[in-house]
Amino acid sequence: MGTTVKPTPRKDAPATNGAPSSDLHPAAINAAAASFAGLTSKLDYLSPEDLEKVRLAYRFADEAHLGQLRNNGEPYITHPIAVAAQCAEWKIDAQALMAALLHDSLEDCGVTKIELIERFGSPVAELVDGLTKLDKLQFNTREENQAESFRKMLLAMARDVRVILIKLADRSHNMRTLADVPRAKWTRIASETLDIYAPIAHRLGLNQTYRELQDLSFRYLRPWRYTVLSKAVTKARSRRRDLIQKVQKEMEAAFAAAGICARIAGREKTLFSIYKKMDSKHLSFAQVTDIYGFRVIVPQVIDCYTALGVLHQLYKPLPGKFKDHIAIAKLNGYQSLHTTLVGPSGVNVEFQMRTEAMHVVAESGVAAHWLYKVNKPEDAPSDRLGTKWLQSLLDIQDETRDAGEFWDHVKVDLFPDAVYVFTPKSQIMAMPRGATIVDFAYSIHSNVGDRTVSARINGEQVPLRTELKNGDVVEVVTETTATPNPAWLGFVRTGRARSKIRHHLKTLAHTESEELGEKLLTQALRAEGIEGFPDGSTVYEPIWEKLLRFTGSKSKHELLTDIGLGKRIAHIVAKRLVHLLADSGHRPNALLLTRERFTAHESTSQGSITLDGSENASVQFAKCCRPIPGDTIVGYLGRGEGLVVHVHDCPVAKKLLYKDAERFINVDWADEPVRPFEAGVMVTAKNGKGVLAKVAAALASAEADIVHIDMGHDGAQEDVDFRFVIGVRDTGHLAVVLRNLSRTASVMRAERRKVATPA
Repeated sequence: MGTTVKPTPRKDAPATNGAPSSDLHPAAINAAAASFAGLTSKLDYLSPEDLEKVRLAYRFADEAHLGQLRNNGEPYITHPIAVAAQCAEWKIDAQALMAALLHDSLEDCGVTKIELIERFGSPVAELVDGLTKLDKLQFNTREENQAESFRKMLLAMARDVRVILIKLADRSHNMRTLADVPRAKWTRIASETLDIYAPIAHRLGLNQTYRELQDLSFRYLRPWRYTVLSKAVTKARSRRRDLIQKVQKEMEAAFAAAGICARIAGREKTLFSIYKKMDSKHLSFAQVTDIYGFRVIVPQVIDCYTALGVLHQLYKPLPGKFKDHIAIAKLNGYQSLHTTLVGPSGVNVEFQMRTEAMHVVAESGVAAHWLYKVNKPEDAPSDRLGTKWLQSLLDIQDETRDAGEFWDHVKVDLFPDAVYVFTPKSQIMAMPRGATIVDFAYSIHSNVGDRTVSARINGEQVPLRTELKNGDVVEVVTETTATPNPAWLGFVRTGRARSKIRHHLKTLAHTESEELGEKLLTQALRAEGIEGFPDGSTVYEPIWEKLLRFTGSKSKHELLTDIGLGKRIAHIVAKRLVHLLADSGHRPNALLLTRERFTAHESTSQGSITLDGSENASVQFAKCCRPIPGDTIVGYLGRGEGLVVHVHDCPVAKKLLYKDAERFINVDWADEPVRPFEAGVMVTAKNGKGVLAKVAAALASAEADIVHIDMGHDGAQEDVDFRFVIGVRDTGHLAVVLRNLSRTASVMRAERRKVATPA
């Protein structure tokens, strides 16, 4: 957040930016802020050698940023110094401090990575390079899921935990000085901070930074609400000062009587957390009772529980408000006992009990490693730093410095099973491990997923079921006429993709079932002597209302869909409809009634359905007999299954006819079916080298598509049976296929199989 101006003549001269001599006092302040002296006082934990290295990095950064000013007119070097000062608060090592001072030099000042390696070594250059890569990320918090994706990507890209720490220090200082930035940028920067950087700080246990970033973001996102709430808290603080002092005195007396050495510190809810509680629970400020609280810092873990007992004797605990985060620590290492008690005047007060070690981890998270390493090495065993997760994280970072191993371990708890891929426009997408191209397409937009036909990964054509890997650049090809394939449900991973595919197929099935139901009802009405189908005009509206009351259906669409799905019998509905029409003066056509009765099939009066293969979900062709055009067929309206078509002599169909004859209707093939149909074929051949290739070639020459093949499990026999499911146009085409197979060398027999074939 800075601008570049013409360099000043002297490096150590105050940057007045053309201001008159009477305004030298602010410039003098700027010069002091830009000096290394202010930072030196915080670096007393460094060795003289490390301190000199940091000083050299400062001089290099000061020279690199010469002539650059921040938006408030200060020399730009004040920003790197402030970032380094924040890192020094965490007692972070010299390499990270050097990187903090140099973090903007690579991008803004024309300094190369090679130059940094030559002057400060490879580790420092890698840290600066990692920070620069994070700066290049373009965040777009307007999209609902973008913040989460980028938040995870930010963590996954970090090659060193110190990179994240420096980046958070950098963002903290930028937020503290956001008032100097044009107001038009406030919303973008504050939203980005709240959605991305604050949660990262929380996940890494940097609670102090987390709370500060939240409050600063709130201040610039909701200035008016921030101001009003700030004034309300200030008034409440003055009103309750006596109460807080009374509670503290009573606590001190109780702990002294119990022989507990405790350090008591006040804790106040942040403005943002108060606002979120008011907003989410629809509370007024007066209804938020836990604004103030106390932290009790004790020497040992056992003292935490003793202090808890003392407090519960002193004040009455609020039921359901006790949490033991010591026995079960949070994932980021946070440990503390929490309890809410009813204090004087009936005011609820929250208390937190923790040891000094827990307090440092609670406030500084991962950065607590450096604090303990420098100040109290003897107090840094794993049980004092919090969870095993945090300790193993720090151990890996200390011992290996292997970024890949470090982040793989962190991912177990922070974001398990995630892969990160890119769109052709370099937008980052976070997907669950095992996700496919179809999942990716639906994550972009449901319309993209519905119309997906093919895809390329890293420029190469791949199947839609291909699983995505980290770093893949995925390009999806769509067509406006394409629709979801039911087979996709077999490999998609995300719930979004699965639900979208199922919704589309369900909608499609209902539409087709409604069309089939209307066709069946029309034919059933013809069998009863009614020529025209009653439409939804006002003339027939009362009749439809009475029919719906009779059937119990909610609408005409639901009734027709139920008929198409076989949940209702068309001729029963038709008879009732004819009766209602007769009551309204619509008499059956005697000539039509006579003709239909003489020409209809003797087992049914529902007419005939013509099939051409375009019926999709509303019509199923039974797997038990696999009917194809040319076969004599019958249709069975299964309960909820729609129309199921069988060959007329199919054993399954004969059993159904005996049990449920009224559910059978006449079906016929169209003159020109629009697609191939599946047929089962058994081929017996002499077992030998290349026999399957010969059989497949014979099928191909007959223009038959192989849908499925089963060779059985015993390959040691002299003869082998191939069970094929093939696509053919009709019975004539199948006869050609069987002749081709019979003439093939090594084939002993080829015949159609109408019994169930494995699929």
